[in-house]
Amino acid sequence: MGISCRPIIKLTTRLRTASDSTRTSTKPDANNAHATTDSNAQSNANANAALTNGTSGNVSKEHDKEDGDRDGSGAADDNVFQLTIKLPHAPGQTQIMVSSQEQVQDIRQSIVETPHTFQYSCFHLEHQGKRINDFIELSEVAGIVEDPTCQLVEDPYTEAQARMHVVRVRELIGAAGDRPDLVAGIDAGVSLCDSVEISAASNERDPSPVADYDLDEPAPIATLLARSRDPAPKTVKSIALSSWNPPPYHLRMRGHLIYLQVVTNEGEQFYITSHVSGFYVNRSTNHKFDPAPRSEPKSASAHSLINLLSQISPSFEESFKQLQEYNGRRDPLASYALSNSIPAAPWLVAPSSIHQHQSDLTRTQEAFLLSGAENADTLRDWNEEFQSTRELPKETVHDRIFRERLTSKLFAEYNEAAVRGACLVARGEVQPLNPTEAKDAQIFVYNNVFYSFGADGVGTFASDGGDEAARIATGKDVQGVKAVNQLDINGLFTPGTVVVDYMGKRVVGQSIVPGIFKQREPGEHQIDYGGVEGKDVIATHEEFAQPFSELSKAMRVKKHAVWDKEGKKHELEASVETKGLMGTDGRKYVLDLYRITPLDIAWLEKHCAEDQAEESRYPHRMTVLRPELVESFRIKKMREYVTSQLEQKRSEREQAAAGASEDKTEESGKTDTQESETNGEVVPKEEDGANPQEQQEAVDMSGFTFSLNPDVFSGQLPQTDADRDEWAQDEVQVRALGEYLTEDVIPRLVRHLQEGDVGFPMDGHSLVREMHRRGVNVRYIGDVARLASEKTDKRLQALAQLCRQEMVSRAFKHISNGYLRVLPPCFVQSAVAHLLNCLLGTQLNAKPHAEVDEDLKALYPEVSFDYQKESPEGLSTSIRRQILLRYRYELQDELVPPGRELQALREISKKLGLQLEAKDYLFTKEGVAASTKLAEKNSSDSLAEPQANGNHSTGSKKNKKKNKQAENSPNRQASSPVGAPLTFRADDIVNIVPLVKEASPKSTLAEEALDAGKMSIQQDQKELGQELLLESLSLHEQIYGILHPEVARVYYALSNLYFNLDEKSAAVELAKKAAIVSERTLGVDDAETILAYLNLSLFEHATGNTRSALAYVRHALNLWKIVYGTRHPDSITTINNAAVMLQTLKQFHESRLWFEASLTICEEVAGKQSINTATLLFQLAQALALDHDSKQAVSRMRESYSIFKSELGPENQNTKEAENWLETLTYNAVSQAKQASILQNRRILLRNGRTSRVQMGTRPQPPVGQSEVVQPSTPVKTRAGVDQRNVDELIKYINGEGSSKQTTAKKQQANPKRRQQRA
Repeated sequence: MGISCRPIIKLTTRLRTASDSTRTSTKPDANNAHATTDSNAQSNANANAALTNGTSGNVSKEHDKEDGDRDGSGAADDNVFQLTIKLPHAPGQTQIMVSSQEQVQDIRQSIVETPHTFQYSCFHLEHQGKRINDFIELSEVAGIVEDPTCQLVEDPYTEAQARMHVVRVRELIGAAGDRPDLVAGIDAGVSLCDSVEISAASNERDPSPVADYDLDEPAPIATLLARSRDPAPKTVKSIALSSWNPPPYHLRMRGHLIYLQVVTNEGEQFYITSHVSGFYVNRSTNHKFDPAPRSEPKSASAHSLINLLSQISPSFEESFKQLQEYNGRRDPLASYALSNSIPAAPWLVAPSSIHQHQSDLTRTQEAFLLSGAENADTLRDWNEEFQSTRELPKETVHDRIFRERLTSKLFAEYNEAAVRGACLVARGEVQPLNPTEAKDAQIFVYNNVFYSFGADGVGTFASDGGDEAARIATGKDVQGVKAVNQLDINGLFTPGTVVVDYMGKRVVGQSIVPGIFKQREPGEHQIDYGGVEGKDVIATHEEFAQPFSELSKAMRVKKHAVWDKEGKKHELEASVETKGLMGTDGRKYVLDLYRITPLDIAWLEKHCAEDQAEESRYPHRMTVLRPELVESFRIKKMREYVTSQLEQKRSEREQAAAGASEDKTEESGKTDTQESETNGEVVPKEEDGANPQEQQEAVDMSGFTFSLNPDVFSGQLPQTDADRDEWAQDEVQVRALGEYLTEDVIPRLVRHLQEGDVGFPMDGHSLVREMHRRGVNVRYIGDVARLASEKTDKRLQALAQLCRQEMVSRAFKHISNGYLRVLPPCFVQSAVAHLLNCLLGTQLNAKPHAEVDEDLKALYPEVSFDYQKESPEGLSTSIRRQILLRYRYELQDELVPPGRELQALREISKKLGLQLEAKDYLFTKEGVAASTKLAEKNSSDSLAEPQANGNHSTGSKKNKKKNKQAENSPNRQASSPVGAPLTFRADDIVNIVPLVKEASPKSTLAEEALDAGKMSIQQDQKELGQELLLESLSLHEQIYGILHPEVARVYYALSNLYFNLDEKSAAVELAKKAAIVSERTLGVDDAETILAYLNLSLFEHATGNTRSALAYVRHALNLWKIVYGTRHPDSITTINNAAVMLQTLKQFHESRLWFEASLTICEEVAGKQSINTATLLFQLAQALALDHDSKQAVSRMRESYSIFKSELGPENQNTKEAENWLETLTYNAVSQAKQASILQNRRILLRNGRTSRVQMGTRPQPPVGQSEVVQPSTPVKTRAGVDQRNVDELIKYINGEGSSKQTTAKKQQANPKRRQQRA
């Protein structure tokens, strides 16, 4: 399988220019385009991004030298040159920037994707009359650098090539309709960035994008919806397989491949023959078969179907050009199809997306077009591909890039195929291999993937909790497989593994390991290493010792003894549950990696003891600790070891000094030298003259070891005293690990969240991610909530509320899965809607009834419909019991606090994979009257586009008419409330998408380059650091593709680094790409997406695009409200930033209001006497001064000064500056009052209390609003000290610009801490 190593997109061209890098860069080629499968976007790609064709091994030579050629051999010289391709048709030739290390197939891919050459798909390249092999590097083509010209020669088609050509042409010309897909869902991979309209201001008085924005008002649902677009121009009416297809035998022998039927925009119908030589119009009609070339009225034939369409349809070329322009209006990243990751599906979808299904005959024919009549083209041996990829060489940088790129692509393709099959298995569409077994024990094979249910169908986990333990084990197994894949140990292989949660069922998909189903000889074990039948039978195999030893060393697993049922001792390198299998292909496979860390014995003894009642006992014993916790504990132990060693050395040095003080320096030098040699390290020496005791001491780490026994507390019975003693020591260490978790890690997590040392989580997903990052299992979320509830701190109160919301949504998920697991797919809508009504709709209807089609129900007499019996009271009791059972937290409050129904609905939808129709759901009876009004008006009114840009227009009349037609469709009317009001109807649940856990590893090479770049910049090696950052960006794009979560994160990180390096335009571009890619791969309302938008707003403001920045701020705040609600603790900084931006626009009154809002939240969260509050009071006083409110300005500055003085002392710089400003504002307020009195006496009226913008000194009295700000370092004592600057200069001064002395405003970056800069 050939994989292109061409960089898919090259931001690096523009970034290299910005960075003033010394490395020679390749020129951007206007003819090259992004690699993508979304053909509609390809035609405009070259107009939207500067691209280059680099090499797969394009790693900087400087980088290789810095690394000391660590890969064993340096990369070959990377010659970049321009290659001319001679074409058989217009425009005759094209140029592409290439590298000598590129494969020819990469150049083919570029030709296929370039707008004016993408009609070519079946061709080869020739150089000097000789055909070039597609799978060699350009450097292997003799004379290619001296004579960089190739000829494109069209090849005869095969049937497979003809089918793929038709599929590609349909996508290019916009003839491919929507494709309902089980994996992706509705509007999957949508981007809202283009929907954030940014209005251009004609003058300074125009309202800002945040004009009239209410920070306490709930955000509109339309925030999550993409802006509706006009339909794309049609190039043809239809293009499909003809009913005469496939060709009969005798015509197949003459080169006929397939027959097509095309209806042009002019209404003419043509029958087309796909021949080995190309495509031509034949003589067939609807009733007559004659595939010979048509001669009347004129013949038409071409090698490419696109060229043929332009011959038979006069309007095709013009409409095709319009289609390219239409696609060019969007950012290319927003329109490309995702190829290396599963697109994020939104939990709310617009009605227009639900009802946009169009007639497309070819949609049913695509399976044949893609895979042929026998489906042989798509059947792949996944396991062989995985293991062959793992065996690829990785000695050089070039090898590593190719290997990691191939691995990333293979995992993406496998995950998509495995998830699709898992959905079919869950829906009952695949026949089991063992139909006579119980349902949970059934196994399946589909598309060469082996499937089983994540349930204890055969009793393997009977003693550990049955189905609950099996479900947990499958999830832990994926994490273990991912860890092994990341370690990349030579000679050890893992099957491709995916876990899918879909409609209440958990399905495990694995690539088929050769020999897994082999019937062994009598006496032979099915497993070659580890536990064969639980812990009763244990197998060992000498060939597994070495790779398992490497694996265990990396995972901190101790080599230990285990005993089988006969008491026989076996020495194992890994847990007894971890198994080794020698495949029939000769490879060593590791299986069942769900127990790579020890059990949390403290939790089990406390909550899962044998003497506890069944109803209060924890559901399972699969309570393993997280690998992150083990690593954290190891680092703690290592620090203790280093500290003890240093103390010992210090003590020895003191003793030596007491005995022979004159030799102290010499002996100390010898000791350091010996220790350095022992450890194999070179200890850096300080500069001459430094105190020898202050030099960095070397510590011999050979005496430090750390490993844990994962099998303690799992039923093993040591037979000898020595074994029992060693086992007891292992148990002590594991108990210490559990104690470290409860006594240190969890309290520190809560403390850091309270103090703002880490970003405050926005939703349950970000909270759990932070817990996992520190090694805290979700079962401890009750302890986190309990610790947070013990204090009155507002941040901790918010944390406790977030924990309770997460526990409720997870408990609801477990209960719902229990009902959905046994239901046929056609009843899932009804069940989910009823359960949601019982949880969230009780204020509207206290006794909801499930909507069930009784006639349909009668067809399933053996199915349990117990969900119909569920009531709000019963569900509430079940949820509270689940929370107490799983998280040991007794919930006293309401399950869902009033006003947080939307946030709870979002959390539940994310955990169940729900996609709901986007509308304003009624949660209370107060909304009934409003619902009557909503029913009388168009849905386009209630789902108006978000006012993220201050643009209050609701669209054209044409769009309104279309929206109205969509709302009045039969389906829409059928879903309107009838009878008793219900918050959710069955029709509101429009789809369920699968939730996927997968095991693809990250690229170590790309991460190494990123870390090296960051380190170089920290060491003030700016040029080298920027070069390494560019290499990291290029590697990420090459290995992952542009649309991948890891690429979004590197865009985000690099945007911050470039901004700090003062490369602001590059930072803006990277930040925008981070926002778009995050939206499409993580979700439009994911916490990382919101942070990306906030980052983008800061950078846009820094480059002078303040109106754009405010539009992004508004959009981010609306997302924030939907995700968390109003008044998020970290929103203080964002609101404060918006206020500063408004000052830049000279919107002083609006700026004052935003400062006041920020201050209000800060006083609630941090307290009225905090440093953060004093800082905001300082800024608010300045804003009040600019807003002509001198009295309030003096009052607020006095409060700020008082807090600074009491908290920091009178000598602190902040206190002094606040004092200077207070004196200045006080003097100006008095002076202003005097002037006002004089003016009143003279009866000089000021219009609206404002003055014209005149320079100071032109009038006898100081103008209001400009005399209020004076140099803080020079308190005003006489009228001569009145500030003579205009408003622009004052704003710059307040913001800390243009002043040689650092002012308080420059110091406000840390008060409050800027959350988005730390993220």
